[in-house]
Amino acid sequence: MSQHSQFRLLARRRFLPFFCTQMLGAFNDNVFKQALILAILFKLGSSADTSLLINLCALLFILPFFLFSALGGQFGEKFEKAWLIRRVKFAEILIMLAGAAGMLLGNLPMLLAVLFCMGTQSALFGPVKYSILPQQLAEDELVGGNALVEMGTFLAILGGTIGAGVLMASSSYAGLVAIGVVLIALMGYLASLAIPAATAALPTLRLDWHVLRQSWRIMKLGLGQQKAVSRAMLGNSWFWFLGATYLTQIPAFSRDLLNGDESVVTLILTLFSVGIALGSLLCERMSRHHVEIGLVPFGAIGLSLFGVLLWWHAGGFPAAALPLDWLALLAEPQAWWILADILGLGVFGGLYIVPLYALIQSRSVVHERSRVVAANNILNALFMVVSAVVAIVLLVLLKLTIPQLFLVVSLMTVLVCGALFLDVPEFIERFLIWLLGEPVGGALAVRLRIR
Repeated sequence: MSQHSQFRLLARRRFLPFFCTQMLGAFNDNVFKQALILAILFKLGSSADTSLLINLCALLFILPFFLFSALGGQFGEKFEKAWLIRRVKFAEILIMLAGAAGMLLGNLPMLLAVLFCMGTQSALFGPVKYSILPQQLAEDELVGGNALVEMGTFLAILGGTIGAGVLMASSSYAGLVAIGVVLIALMGYLASLAIPAATAALPTLRLDWHVLRQSWRIMKLGLGQQKAVSRAMLGNSWFWFLGATYLTQIPAFSRDLLNGDESVVTLILTLFSVGIALGSLLCERMSRHHVEIGLVPFGAIGLSLFGVLLWWHAGGFPAAALPLDWLALLAEPQAWWILADILGLGVFGGLYIVPLYALIQSRSVVHERSRVVAANNILNALFMVVSAVVAIVLLVLLKLTIPQLFLVVSLMTVLVCGALFLDVPEFIERFLIWLLGEPVGGALAVRLRIR
């Protein structure tokens, strides 16, 4: 087996232009989305309920993933992938020009329409984003490539969120945001021009423009793959359920439980994102440069454990007379345990999600891969909506605290992942092989199968 670092892919034309393209796209999405949320809260002075508008923003961004992921999956099969990426990225420039105009005019309906168009562009890009990797990378590079993509995505989300805050703090926020989002979109398009050609998997595919019918067919196609792939899709979507739960509650958790100000929210978001990036990068070395689904149970154990520890350590946090900034928070000994738990959630989240993406890519049928990824995106969006419903039920109706919500979803992780691993014993067998080493673990896994 060739021993190499995943970072060497950043010096390869078959990976670097794609990596830059997708990272700039994620960065731009979050600059615009966060700038719009901050504008609603502090700048536009709308008479409407700000809470309603912010939740409407979340809905408008995620709705296109239900509506258009299936269409994106069809595009990803029918058209040459590099050509398709360039068309999608060119559309981003046009969308951001409209967003820039909306920001300069302070036109909220226009900005909300642009947000919906951004979600549509992301929904069309998602299937080709993941289905192109197996065509451009060797088998022993697939985990490393996925790790870099996940690292880049979460760091771009963090950077975009922080960058929007910096831009919106200026009195000239509208002009700065307008120029910024258009320039970033242009940079993404220019990066896409260097992506090497990737042959269309099924150029004879007949496009079905009926989005609901095609979404149902693609969901059946995705969940009808071999059991390991279909269950990996469910496990993947559970990660997005957890991620949406934690990321949504972090601002209120920081303010109400830790008595923190905005800098504390940024600190926790940074630790969570950096943790996922570290866990993703660790995957390649821990998996010995091949798709090792044995890391998935290891990641699930860590996600459950650190979720329980976060609930435990957040209890009885000392009250403060004034909001704490991030430096004052670090003066509290108990805060270090909480921050360690947040980092641990991120690290084990990365170890959990990267092998699942690699499994879906490597084992799905080649001429169905883009549509399988599209089905996975639809499932992810559905699970993220369900996470919001679960949070409302537990926090509003049942009056649980945020740490108790974290405890509940951690225990749910044990049940959900346990059921997945029992349904596909290969996850546990590979975990034993990985944990004990190939010769010993392999022999034990064989004996388990015989029994």
